[in-house]
Amino acid sequence: MNPIELEWQHIKEDELAGQMFDDELELAYAVIDGVEVRGKRGNYSTQRIKFKSRSPT
Repeated sequence: MNPIELEWQHIKEDELAGQMFDDELELAYAVIDGVEVRGKRGNYSTQRIKFKSRSPT
């Protein structure tokens, strides 16, 4: 596995396990929070970025 896959595995097991989400937005916020928690725990910085969407061709 590459490093991002390992981090995602830990987020699922440690930060999201046992939770129920009413919709995709609630899940998205929980993932964001999980990334921030893991970053603080591992003493590394996290940064949110927005990908530019491409126009349909």
